[in-house]
Amino acid sequence: MSRPPAHNDRAYIWPVLLAIVIFVISGSQQLATPDLGFLFSEDKIAHFLIFGLVATSILRTPKFKDLSLRSLLIAALITSAYGAFDEIRQSVTPGRSVEFADWLADTCGAFAAVTAYAKWHWYRHLLEWRMPIKRRSAQEHHYEDLRK
Repeated sequence: MSRPPAHNDRAYIWPVLLAIVIFVISGSQQLATPDLGFLFSEDKIAHFLIFGLVATSILRTPKFKDLSLRSLLIAALITSAYGAFDEIRQSVTPGRSVEFADWLADTCGAFAAVTAYAKWHWYRHLLEWRMPIKRRSAQEHHYEDLRK
């Protein structure tokens, strides 16, 4: 049985790194959020956006890349479950508390993000855009070797 190319495995790094960052940051006793002057709590907006990013990064892995309804739901539900775990974990962190509204913002962000990613082609295209890599010519390689 053949194994998929290694570049496909790299797609799993982003959701794992985001989960680790959330785990570390939410374990701190005091988490400062800037006052942006929004009508909604900055904390809830941050939860919405960050967990939306987590759901999108899960959706961009090879396992969920097909954008089927099943993949969309699973990516959002995994993110929602991680949000619930994060809230429960905060109950044992001094200076932090569990808020149902935070988990609700996590879940809404996850569902909004996977919906946007699946339905809006321009949004998906923006996230999938890669900067073109300029290949050096043989003459540039030769000139660089001469300089050494």
